[in-house]
Amino acid sequence: MQITSEQRHDDGVLERAFTLGETPGTLWTPGENVGSRPLPLVLMSHNNGLPMADPRLTARARYTAARGYAVATIDAADCGDRPRTAAHERARADLRRAMEAGEPVDELFESLVGPMVENAVPEWLAVLDALLALPGIHGPVGYSGGWAALGIGLAAVEPRIVAAGFFAGGYVPRAQREEARRLTIPLLFLLQWDDTGNPRQRALDLFDSFGGEQKTLHANVGGHTGTPWFELEDGCRFLDRHLKKGGAAA
Repeated sequence: MQITSEQRHDDGVLERAFTLGETPGTLWTPGENVGSRPLPLVLMSHNNGLPMADPRLTARARYTAARGYAVATIDAADCGDRPRTAAHERARADLRRAMEAGEPVDELFESLVGPMVENAVPEWLAVLDALLALPGIHGPVGYSGGWAALGIGLAAVEPRIVAAGFFAGGYVPRAQREEARRLTIPLLFLLQWDDTGNPRQRALDLFDSFGGEQKTLHANVGGHTGTPWFELEDGCRFLDRHLKKGGAAA
């Protein structure tokens, strides 16, 4: 892993850009006043169509880091600002045309997102290994992000991930829906009730399919980008309970 730049923000959070092979990423860690104990790690993904520098993601990452976490995100293959393959661009164009025409999109969605998850999981696992080798960072590991399919795929194969927060989840490939049935880690699932891009009933069905007993659903009125800010605080309390010893009950 190579650190390519760093910036100390006014809140004390240190933001470092890095690369691991062809994978670009960002790592946020809290200020010096947090203490000398090793930090638990949160993998924070973004919607696959957005770059990791999206203001909403960076705000969430800095807030979470200030609470005493190392927080990392990457632009995986075909995600964010990384170059798209020709196959990816064709699949995205076909999906866009079908949605505009009001045609069924399930199979087109499978052909777009399924390969993205398959390609992204190994890159995230390689970055996870590199991050846990850095001084001052340790497990347990949590996942927090708007790409539910990726989080399910990661948690299904990585035992170091002990808790996960998912957002939306209306469109999740069949492979990850099957994996969801085997997930028993604690989950926090956020749902925007009026999110036209993520069918509500599909999201509810996905939540119902998770195999564990420690799962919580928070539903709020509003569209995709209307998640209330207090959900970020609640999300950190969820992480505190499961990633920090003696985390406050809620």
